[in-house]
Amino acid sequence: MHAAVNDVNRRTTLRNVAIFTAVVWSIGWIAAALQSRFDDASAQQLGLLLWLVAPLATVLALRGFAGDGWNDFGLRPSFRGNSLGWSAALLVHPLCAAIVLALGGLLGWTVFVGPAVDLLWIFAFGLAPSFAKNVFEEFAWRGYLTPKMRALGVNDFAGHAAVGTIWAGWHVPYFLYLVDPAMLHAATNLTLGAFVAMAIPSLIAVSIVYGELRLLTHSVWPAVVAHAIGNALIDVLIVNGFVRVQSGAELLASPGYQGVLSIVVFVIAGVALHRRRIRREVR
Repeated sequence: MHAAVNDVNRRTTLRNVAIFTAVVWSIGWIAAALQSRFDDASAQQLGLLLWLVAPLATVLALRGFAGDGWNDFGLRPSFRGNSLGWSAALLVHPLCAAIVLALGGLLGWTVFVGPAVDLLWIFAFGLAPSFAKNVFEEFAWRGYLTPKMRALGVNDFAGHAAVGTIWAGWHVPYFLYLVDPAMLHAATNLTLGAFVAMAIPSLIAVSIVYGELRLLTHSVWPAVVAHAIGNALIDVLIVNGFVRVQSGAELLASPGYQGVLSIVVFVIAGVALHRRRIRREVR
């Protein structure tokens, strides 16, 4: 009887993950079609809103009406006993950016322009909207897909890679059609095709870190905080011109998600968090 119940739960989870994936992989293209049909500012905003809200709306529907339930929602902040997870959430993006900039500087690829005080002010100003946006994003990806991969018995790293791949697929129409081209141009000198190609492994690498924060703390909020800090910091460093990357070196040394060094550093950080979590679970 227990095995039969588990089999039913597994089929339900697989079906709902497939539904979620289908929705999030299609919603960006639907939003892009909406924008192209009604080419005005309100349509642009509506398309972006639809793209951002649809994943979490789908999660709420699946949890409320399709058998997923709320036990693994991760709503509690789980501060007690999770100082490592919360410290990592606050520090992982600043430390990774510092490592990439230090290595890039040693190799002559990057220069920090400063001043640091201006960077901190702009970063602080952008943190609140970044946090609000990432509540929607993280309660869909790490709040839903990460625990579902665990429930399906998927290997941790394979699960993070699957979540990151689905997450990257959701981003592709955003990069191609929904984001303001001027903003994208300010963020990177790569061609659009190269940027999207690099964004996919970058999002998978970051997904290892965010996924491990979710599994380590049993809460979505550390991933929300880490993602908010990451978005606000990268916007400040690159879009606002506090970092200059030598022509031809951006693919390697950009502190943004699309740099090879950033991908390597985030994979190392994710593996370190995984090992620490496994040691804690064994104890």
